[in-house]
Amino acid sequence: MRWSVPSLSVFAACVSLTASWAHAQTPPDQDDWIFDSRLRYESVSQDGLDDAEALTARVRLGYETHAWRGWRALAELEGVAQITDDFNDTVNGHTTYPVVADPEAFELNRLQLAWSGAHGRSAVLGRQRIVLGNARFVGNVGFRQNEQTFDAVRVWGRVFENTTLTYIYIDRVRRIFGDDSAQGEWDSDSHIARADISLPLGQLSAYALALDFAEAPAQSSQTYGARWQHEWEAGAYRPRLALEAATQSEYGDNNADFNLGYQLAEFGLRRGSWNVTLGGERLEGDDTRGFATPLATLHAFQGWADVFLTTPPDGIRDLYANAGFTTPAWPGEQPVTLSIAYHDFADDAGDTAFGDEWDASARMSFNAHLSLEAKAAVFHGQDPRFADRTKFWLALEYRL
Repeated sequence: MRWSVPSLSVFAACVSLTASWAHAQTPPDQDDWIFDSRLRYESVSQDGLDDAEALTARVRLGYETHAWRGWRALAELEGVAQITDDFNDTVNGHTTYPVVADPEAFELNRLQLAWSGAHGRSAVLGRQRIVLGNARFVGNVGFRQNEQTFDAVRVWGRVFENTTLTYIYIDRVRRIFGDDSAQGEWDSDSHIARADISLPLGQLSAYALALDFAEAPAQSSQTYGARWQHEWEAGAYRPRLALEAATQSEYGDNNADFNLGYQLAEFGLRRGSWNVTLGGERLEGDDTRGFATPLATLHAFQGWADVFLTTPPDGIRDLYANAGFTTPAWPGEQPVTLSIAYHDFADDAGDTAFGDEWDASARMSFNAHLSLEAKAAVFHGQDPRFADRTKFWLALEYRL
């Protein structure tokens, strides 16, 4: 990883301008306006490729109407600009650099009509952001500059005192790669159902995903699974446990024949400002393909270096530990959040080592609107398929 003087100078100037602009603004009297901006520097050093430096800026601007008899309308534009281009954004042809998947874009990010009624009953129709649970299977890929949104119908509501049902039909997936990419949009004929049940001992979520994509038939699959999680009070400590399992097979236009599994076990402990987590996640492979989560927010799982965005054919086992600390409020009566994590990767049987990774981050909020985050990831490969790489991010965010 290297820092060049021009890139640092441009980033410092942009940070200064954005911070000055942010402090000069006053939020509108109403909360209906949507403004969300991020200026980010990303550096990637990867064996076998030139060092990449990406300075990009993203702005979302939208408006949501006041509720009328439970109905609200929302429209939002999104623009992504590249201040430097010494990286492979997946469409610019700069293949001597590592991938930084932030292509330039200007698009209609969301256009939706929403309704809310009694007993938690709600519906959203149109282009929308969808994040289910922890985003392991369906998310908005919010880490990337151009977020993933869905042309979909989503309905949910409380059918019993302790049970909420959700159904989603997805007609199109607008992915992070933008309109210039052949994989920027997927026509979809996909159905998702989920039940969230509050039990005396924990929260149980059962889900079914029947995904069918015209442009990516190999990613079409049906997945059925369940997740249970609970947090206890034990004096000053709050232990928590999560268990999850799923099975996946072919569906729709996918002509392959497979049956793969997913398992997760995670234990955490929180005390005051400290929290620690130990866990293991296993995605099976059959030596032809691996368990797939094509609609997930993948950056949040299996390390920030994004080595395993596609599950290897021999599957993957991720054993991980992380620790986090939140400081007392400072500065501007806002805390600083620190985290560090370690991952050990192998095939799904644990017989072949893939490598290990360290991740660390620090996030500082100056006020309720302006924040600064620094992140780093260092992956060391032990399998020739997975090259060593080091990544660093510095991001300034302002939102209303």
